[in-house]
Amino acid sequence: MRSPHPIQAGVLPLVASSVVLAALLVPVPPALAADVACSVTYTTNDWDTGFTASVSLRNDGAALDSWQVGWTFPDGQKVQQGWSATFAQTGAAVTATNLSYNGHLGTGASTSFGFNGTKGSANRPPTDFSVNGSACTGANKAPTVSLTSPTSTGTYYAPATIPLAATAADTDGTVGKVEFYAGDTLLATDTAAPFEGSWGNVPAGTYSITAKAYDNKNASTTSNPVSVKVLSGPTVVAAPATAQVKQGGTTTFGVTLAGAPTSSVTVAIAKTGSSDLTATPTSLTFTPANWNVAQNVTVKSADNGGALGSATFTATGTGYTAATVTVTEISASTSDYQVEFLKQYNKIKDPNNGYFRKFGNILVPYHSIETLMVEAPDYGHETTSEAFSYYLWLEASYGQITGDWTPFNAAWTSIETYAIPSAADQPGNSGYNASKPATYAAEYPSPKSYPSQLQTGVAVGSDPIAAELKAAYGSPDVYGMHWLLDVDNIYKFGHCEDGTNTAPAFINTFQRGSQESVWETVTQPSCDVLKFGGKNGYLDLFTGDSSYAKQWKYTDAPDADARAVQVAFQAEKWAAAQGKGSDVAAVVKKASKMGDYLRYSLFDKYFKKIGNCVNPSSCPAGSGKDSEHYLISWYYAWGGSMDSSSAWAWRIGDGAAHQGYQNPLAAYALSADPGLKVTSATGASDWATSLGRQMEFLQWLQSSEGGLAGGATNSWEGQYGTPPSGTPTFYGMFYDQQPVWHDPPSNQWFGFQTWGMERIAEYYQATKDARAKKILDKWVPWAIAGTTVGAGGSFQVPSDLTWSGAPDTWNATSPGGNTGLHVTVKNYSTDVGVAASLSKTLLYYASGSGNAQAKTVGEQLLTALSANADTQGIAVPETRTDYNRFDDAYNATTDQGPYVPTGWTGTMPNGDPINASSTFTSMRSFYKNDPQWPKVQSYLDGGAAPTFTYHRFWAQSEIATAFAAHVALFG
Repeated sequence: MRSPHPIQAGVLPLVASSVVLAALLVPVPPALAADVACSVTYTTNDWDTGFTASVSLRNDGAALDSWQVGWTFPDGQKVQQGWSATFAQTGAAVTATNLSYNGHLGTGASTSFGFNGTKGSANRPPTDFSVNGSACTGANKAPTVSLTSPTSTGTYYAPATIPLAATAADTDGTVGKVEFYAGDTLLATDTAAPFEGSWGNVPAGTYSITAKAYDNKNASTTSNPVSVKVLSGPTVVAAPATAQVKQGGTTTFGVTLAGAPTSSVTVAIAKTGSSDLTATPTSLTFTPANWNVAQNVTVKSADNGGALGSATFTATGTGYTAATVTVTEISASTSDYQVEFLKQYNKIKDPNNGYFRKFGNILVPYHSIETLMVEAPDYGHETTSEAFSYYLWLEASYGQITGDWTPFNAAWTSIETYAIPSAADQPGNSGYNASKPATYAAEYPSPKSYPSQLQTGVAVGSDPIAAELKAAYGSPDVYGMHWLLDVDNIYKFGHCEDGTNTAPAFINTFQRGSQESVWETVTQPSCDVLKFGGKNGYLDLFTGDSSYAKQWKYTDAPDADARAVQVAFQAEKWAAAQGKGSDVAAVVKKASKMGDYLRYSLFDKYFKKIGNCVNPSSCPAGSGKDSEHYLISWYYAWGGSMDSSSAWAWRIGDGAAHQGYQNPLAAYALSADPGLKVTSATGASDWATSLGRQMEFLQWLQSSEGGLAGGATNSWEGQYGTPPSGTPTFYGMFYDQQPVWHDPPSNQWFGFQTWGMERIAEYYQATKDARAKKILDKWVPWAIAGTTVGAGGSFQVPSDLTWSGAPDTWNATSPGGNTGLHVTVKNYSTDVGVAASLSKTLLYYASGSGNAQAKTVGEQLLTALSANADTQGIAVPETRTDYNRFDDAYNATTDQGPYVPTGWTGTMPNGDPINASSTFTSMRSFYKNDPQWPKVQSYLDGGAAPTFTYHRFWAQSEIATAFAAHVALFG
């Protein structure tokens, strides 16, 4: 009943080190002033005979002009080489003295240094740290603070007066003051409990309110934010704001109040415009109990065959700001599917429904309307490159239906402005060395094996496309979408950890191997300048190094970029048929450019040679194109230095390819379509080869029943390991039924079947390629057999799949029949997005092949979806039993829960602690302020699993574009 499709499990950042070595065994200076208050954090990464130690010193007393940290090793450890300090060791006693540039430490300031050492009998940490001869007794603990007013459920009307209140406490001192903020604007300050204030004359708008508490030593903590909407006054809400009605037919819009009234309110419905349009009822009554329950108004068009008209319906209540809905007649001969598309489109684009956040004139889609949501994104008001690609698809379909391509171009502007990192957001690319694209670090099955050590001794191949991309586009920067953005900046990373409410903010989650589910991630900024997290930001959760530089890193989800190319291909054809090809030409050109960079997904992660690669040291580095597998893999990624004066950068591909990510239509367009054919020297030929290789790959993975199995990898378990004996291969890549991620298995979700097959069906409909038809001819009957459509909007489609056996080793001249590869449907769901994707697949197949059954079932699914419409879209309730993982801490027995290495400590920007005891919720305390949280808390307390009705952007757009596909294919 959900769409559990993590986008980027297993992505490992490549972290460049910035190491300063200091001399050992220097004379120990005498102890300095004893008036010192300090704390020391000491952590290690161990190996067989040695270890790397990282030491963080915080000055909690008077300012220091110099410092010397001392300790005693308990187990005979020896310092070998160090950085950012000068070390001396006599027996077990060690001192580390500041260098010239880091000696001054103001009150509350911190610095860090480290060293490599050898172990003794054990490697217990020292316990007797001192600074300048005085023992460190611990750090000042920051205060706690919670905002008690306003609340997220309050309703305010402009010019509003909003009461401000917070509770604050300090366990080792006193609270000096509490400040209240709207974003970065200081509203009020109170220096004594109860901490209160007031914000007056507040204009209409939406505001994020926080409280910030300071203790007597100036440590501070910021509360979780509360989002407050101030209305222009008591307001009537009507949705959708725009509607169409077939001449002689009816349509509806819903009416609610924006806030709870104190007594009953009568809302009258009035009309201006065409007399052919009438509304019933003309009066609605709302009470303090039903004010937020939509009441429908039905608009009827007269069946008189006259000229098409339009009318505006106004919903008014005494003392309330009115709402308007504009209804336009369309021809009685208009396809019902076109009408359904327009209904769904209007709901998605209606500002009252909340699918987008508006930045100036640019819309950015949320992952979902609802905020309390955990699946691939860990918050509903994040967004993904997947959502951006569906936004483009939605607007392409609108252009197909209406001939207006302005919204389509606006969608690409949104992609280019917010999803593709700008040149300023990826500095350091001028220092990229294509002959050494990245440093190898192994992936591991479990997060508990991280951080992964960088291994400079493992050879990596050369990047054969960087130079030609720079030559083609005149820039060293990458033109691809980063996969995850925090649209509302709920985490408060801001732009490159600037500590503001800058939004959207690039973030990342999955980076620690195949088992790491969304419930086990530690959300981190894509630009890590070491301001938040631990002493090394978040970097040392993923890779083990001696020191860390401030850096950025982005991850591309190739299926989203390929979908954008696929959509641009269709838009180009639709616009040309309307005589409006020039309207979309600029966007088509940019999609071609994105597709050129998408080739990084066609290469092994470390550009190693493809085929039988079973040892990182002996598997040969690639040269030229022998590291290219030509399949669309799970990701590509790139990163680099924040310091333009010391530029360096890295790039990686991925050796793991999943069936659900393949897109033969995009490969065809980028290699053969005049508008989309890429312009780099070898890009078009790469995509031409990819097209054939993808078709072979999908045939190789097709089970006896028809479903497509997982995929293949050139790097077993992400570390060029040795697979089980007898594992089948595809051009030397190993079969993997669950490539990249295992919690849940990556090929369990039926949606990956429909996503991938829809692209094959579109490709087949456009080209009539017999290879595609052969796969579809087997897959479609299997999918139809698992689909049921009943009366009254009831339906079910496959949900989870179970796999057994394996394909035959691929023989291109004589493919096997895969008689030993089988799939069964484990359970079924009413996932509206998957149902729409399946419908679209069946319709494209029917159009290309003439298969009547596929067309009928595709239409039946669309009819069933229409029957599940609500005021915000088309959705059904779903029960989330997995939400019991909100409060899971790491369990070493089950190896589940968010793993943080012992001794690693840090904080999120809002002060949430990160340590070995962290839970998903403890690192995301903002969830407890969500209006829907009580449902989850009740479940965690032993109650029933919570039920939600979610409006995911991709699913709602999938439904709309399925209606539009019927119009495009069948008129």
